[in-house]
Parts: sequence; C-alpha cells; structure tokens
Amino acid sequence: MPLMARDISALIPHLKSPKKVLITTHAKPDGDAMGSSLALKLLLEQLEHTVTVVVPTDYPDFLYWMPNNEQVLIYPDKESECNSIIAGADMLFCLDFNHLSRIKSMQAAVHNAKGIKVMIDHHLNPSDFDDYRLSKSSASSTAELVYEFYETLKEDCSLNKDIAACIYTGIMTDTGSFRFDSTTARVHRIVADLVDQGINVGRIHNLIYDSFDENRLRLLGYLLDKKMTVLPEYKAAYISLNRKELLKFNVKTGDTEGIVNYPLGIRGIEVVAMITDRSNSGADQNEIRLSLRSIGDIAVNEISGKYFNGGGHKNAAGGQVNTSIEDAINKFVKAVSEL
Repeated sequence: MPLMARDISALIPHLKSPKKVLITTHAKPDGDAMGSSLALKLLLEQLEHTVTVVVPTDYPDFLYWMPNNEQVLIYPDKESECNSIIAGADMLFCLDFNHLSRIKSMQAAVHNAKGIKVMIDHHLNPSDFDDYRLSKSSASSTAELVYEFYETLKEDCSLNKDIAACIYTGIMTDTGSFRFDSTTARVHRIVADLVDQGINVGRIHNLIYDSFDENRLRLLGYLLDKKMTVLPEYKAAYISLNRKELLKFNVKTGDTEGIVNYPLGIRGIEVVAMITDRSNSGADQNEIRLSLRSIGDIAVNEISGKYFNGGGHKNAAGGQVNTSIEDAINKFVKAVSEL
C-alpha cells in the first residue's frame, strides 16, 4: 500500500474490465452510508462489475425501501460468506468512513484483503489504509462525492431513477433536509439533476422521516418531557437514555435518529448532545455513545475528540466512552462550561 493514496481519477483504468467489487460502509449505517453504497453499486454494475454491498451491522428499517436493499449482506449474519467475498474482491470501496475501526468486526477482514482499497468519504483526518481516495471534508455528504465520481465515469455509465433516489437520500439526510451550511449551490445543482431523473422527492422524504412506529413517537415524547436537560448558562442541552429506557420503549436501530437535533430548536441553545447507554448486559465494560450537534462556530468534533474518543464534522460529531452514563454527562457539562 502506498504511503499516500492516489487520487481516485487514477483508478479509472482499473475499471475498464470487469472486476469483483466489495462495497462497505460504517457500522449502524445511516441514509448517507446506505444511499452512497447502493448508488455506487448500481453505477459499477453498469460497467459490468460484480458488486456486493456488505455492512458491519444492521441499519434502520426506514431505509429498506431503497433500490437493491434486498441484496445487502449484514456481516454478523453471514460472516463466513462475507469473509469469502471480502478476501476474493479485486476492489474494496470504503464509503462514508475513513478509519477501519468504524467497520467494527469487519476491520481485520478488510485490512487483510489483497484487493485495491478505495476511500470515498467526507470526514476529517483520514487514515492511510487505502490505495485510491476521494476525500473532501467540505462535501455535504459521501453521496455528493459518489455523484462527483459518477461525473468521471459518465462516458461509460449514466444516471437513472434508482441511482438518483439513492444519491438524493444520502444528500437529503446528511444536510438535514438541506438546512445545514454544507448545502451549497453545487448541492442544489446536483439535486436538480437527480430530480430530472424522475424521483419523487416527497415520497422519499416520507419514507425516511414519516414511517416510524408508535413506540418511536412515545419515546420521543418521553425524552423531550422527562430526559432533556437545558443548560441556558452554557447555551447547551443534552438528552440521556439509559438501558432500562431502551428496553421499556423497545428501541431498535434508527429509533433515536435525529432526536439529538430537537434541543437546537430552543432559542439560545447552540450545542447539544444525545447520550445513550448501549452497554450489553453482563459485559466487562460500559458502552456510552454520544451524538453531538452545534450551530455557528462551536466545533463539536473538537469536543468529541477531547472528551469522548470520537470525531466528525464541525457541527455534527460522535463519540464513545466506557464509563458510566453519569460520568459521560458530567464530561459534557464540563466541556460546554469551557466554551
């Protein structure tokens, strides 16, 4: 592997003949992760490659409608088959992550794979595990970068309605329905091209944001009423969710998606956290996960890196600690008190 990955444009000659391709993304994939992965799968299949998407964990059922979703393999469910696919891949595309630790139990298999490794990602500070790279932290989403990659390939492939729906999903979800600062003029031009393919933007929005079950709405109401703490002196707020509450509301993957953003709707609040105890019963150590959001100049990726072993973007980041949920809350309060 080279000390520094080559620009992804140098990969094009390798795509001129059919290859066995593996696409993967980070654990607990979101709309951008799945949208960019499935869009790339459909593009590369137009070039006559054999393409398999393998994800490290399960993902929200509100993403199951996406084209080719039924062909996605979940690594823990079919580990032996997935390991064989990974080992036999001529190319491995790593989407929406830039550290192999983000793919959890798949890390060793991907690291040891002999195929060409390609990173397409928009997070800061990529690590050097790849051979070719398209990495721009200024991009709104990895889906935007998949569209950019398509632009280099479009002599040999084309957009269609299914590909457009996948890319649109990734951009829409990672821009907060086009309200974040990352929503540039270029993003709108890309979206216009996607809409021209015949996608139904209202339907996609409803499938993502208006298809939760009753438990999820009751969880949301409970958290906002009982578990949201506002710290006006620090222009901050946090929501906590413990293991007992996870069981009470039968919380499944995707049910807490977006809840972290609600306290930002309070006048004067500029930084928020969702702090969730995901510890397994009987485990040797706790697993406390944090999602952090901010507006303006508050860099939550720096807070996450300093206090929570994490990172991300300036206004959206995540992290994890192996202490108690109370300790994680205290660390967040300390962090915002120092802003």
